[in-house]
Amino acid sequence: MFVSDFRKEFYEVVQSQRVLLFVASDVDALCACKILQALFQCDHVQYTLVPVSGWQELETAFLEHKEQFRYFVLINCGANVDLLDILQPDEEAVFFVCDTHRPVNVVNVYNDTQIKLLIKQDDDLEVPAYEDIFRDEEEDEEHSGSESDEGSEPSEKRTRLEEEIAERTLKRRQRREWEARRRDILFDYEQYEYHGTSAAMVMFDLAWLMSKDLSDMLWWAIVGLTDQWVQDKITQVKYVTDVGVLQRHVSRHSHRHEDEEHALSVDCARISFEYDLRLALYQHWSLHDSLCNTCYTAARFKLWSLHGQKRLQEFLADVGLPLKQVKQKFQSMDVSLKENLREMIEESANKFGMKDMRVQTFSVHFGFKHKFLASDVVFATMSLMESPEDGSGTDSFTQALDSLSRGNLDKLYRGLELAKQQLRATQQTIASCLCTNLVVSQGPFLYCSLTETKNRRCKLLPLVMAAPLSTEQGTVTMVGIPPETDSSDRKNFFGRAFEKAAEGTNSRALHNHFDLSVMELKAEDRSKFLDALVTLLS
Repeated sequence: MFVSDFRKEFYEVVQSQRVLLFVASDVDALCACKILQALFQCDHVQYTLVPVSGWQELETAFLEHKEQFRYFVLINCGANVDLLDILQPDEEAVFFVCDTHRPVNVVNVYNDTQIKLLIKQDDDLEVPAYEDIFRDEEEDEEHSGSESDEGSEPSEKRTRLEEEIAERTLKRRQRREWEARRRDILFDYEQYEYHGTSAAMVMFDLAWLMSKDLSDMLWWAIVGLTDQWVQDKITQVKYVTDVGVLQRHVSRHSHRHEDEEHALSVDCARISFEYDLRLALYQHWSLHDSLCNTCYTAARFKLWSLHGQKRLQEFLADVGLPLKQVKQKFQSMDVSLKENLREMIEESANKFGMKDMRVQTFSVHFGFKHKFLASDVVFATMSLMESPEDGSGTDSFTQALDSLSRGNLDKLYRGLELAKQQLRATQQTIASCLCTNLVVSQGPFLYCSLTETKNRRCKLLPLVMAAPLSTEQGTVTMVGIPPETDSSDRKNFFGRAFEKAAEGTNSRALHNHFDLSVMELKAEDRSKFLDALVTLLS
């Protein structure tokens, strides 16, 4: 069921209990976790934190801890599946689910006792009505009334029997019609996968309701929202709307602190709203490297081709930036060039068909030396979480979580360096795939296998990518990516399509990721799976 009063129905319930937190491995979940941790520490709530990267880890961790806890909080996992069916918990277990994955599973919505959904009701949820999905089992009255007919005339018995048969036939037909309608309603509801309001924003709203919202919490909410935008999980309209909500909170915090003595202390956090360039890490990199390794500009210029490289040179000439300046660290560029840099780049970008070069965002100053854009923190945290250098997944998760605290700026700077390496590697891989014709058209979608002719429809077609996962087990990871268009609603249909294609071909597949459009598949089943997917989507 949806929780209407987060403070009363969630926070005050768990405040005097021991709580187990399951947190998914994404930046928004980490930010929501940081806010909830700060609230728990403020009120001395006992909790245990367990990072989970997929359904198998969640099931294993739940089995391990279920005897010790009654209350479980799931952040960015659990809403889009029948949670009770997967975990098989005891009847007294209660799950509070704060998850951006949509659509929300209907069983979770209508379970009033064990599932409590911490989800904003103003999101466009479109949950089907209870009576359209659930129906009470009617008792079989097939033989009822037969005894009372014993003294009746044979003709009366026959008439009554005919009426009963007709009534039962009508009920069976109505039942079949209801089931067919239910299938259609569920198909329409579950067909597309998409994302709702950031979990970090939901948790910040809770802190604000309780008048416990600190500047650090507001910054984490901003980073959580920015993570959704960087990863293309929400529409531009949704992003701008939520930015407006956070901007009002930023103004409120600024006014609240402007008369206080600590407003200019060395380690204070000052958050400001600004329009900035849609370039990854450019203030911590060189402008040239950022232009070459930002997905938006690399795709618009087509930098994997010689013609694209030439267009980049023409763009820089149009802006009026010497190559020597562009290729050195941004912080070392001439101050005179940096003064109007954003306006100059935006003006030239419009000429080159890049109308979204400037975006609404936020920045933070820690003291007087350290300045970060929200997107900088997203890239750094994401890289730390995905880094193989830190050993186990739990170690990487801890490093990423720590980097969000202003007392661990060394970890954040390390994350920035890792992010640069990842962005370079990503662009090199994309360029390699495109230049060696690894991206092929399969009809209704494009397909790329990282172990193995573009056309004009590329922009309109979705993409399916396969990457080796485990050579020992002979598995690959399949990822479905919706087409990138200006009017895109960011809804992803691959989750259900993957499921149906795997079922129809008996392919050995595992839906372990919290995003249903990511799936593990046996490499030898890939051909028949793709054939089924082509047939399904044609």
